[in-house]
Amino acid sequence: MNKVILMGRLTRDPDIRHSQGENATVIARYTLAVDRRGRRDGAEQTADFISMVSFGRQAEFIEKYAHKGLKLVVTGRIQTGSYTNKDGQKVYTTDVVGEEIEFAESKRVADSYNADAQSYGGQQSGGYSAPASAPQPADDGFMNVPDEIDDELPFS
Repeated sequence: MNKVILMGRLTRDPDIRHSQGENATVIARYTLAVDRRGRRDGAEQTADFISMVSFGRQAEFIEKYAHKGLKLVVTGRIQTGSYTNKDGQKVYTTDVVGEEIEFAESKRVADSYNADAQSYGGQQSGGYSAPASAPQPADDGFMNVPDEIDDELPFS
């Protein structure tokens, strides 16, 4: 099984590209700064900088809503690859392919990290843009769940 779950902040605005051809798709490359667990006495918090890539609808979600400093939870898989650079040397790569993407904080908190953050809707996963009627975060940072969703919840 190849499954990765990461929570971290975008280190810069994502790099968005659009492939050419008959089956054109959106490709988003971004880096998440993920804090390491635990600190040694007196040591500063350390982080790993994880190279990420998303395709299709997930990439469109990243293009529309993601910006530097935003905290995300990304579920995906590790993918390795290689290519030959312009000097003829073989370069090996490791990326996490982001397959499910969710906001990890409310808009209010995200804006405090990036004063010029773009506005985005309610919490969203799976890379789909938020509909106009999406639940909005309450002042306590939790999402309000509309009453009509109760029948769809797996627990009661």
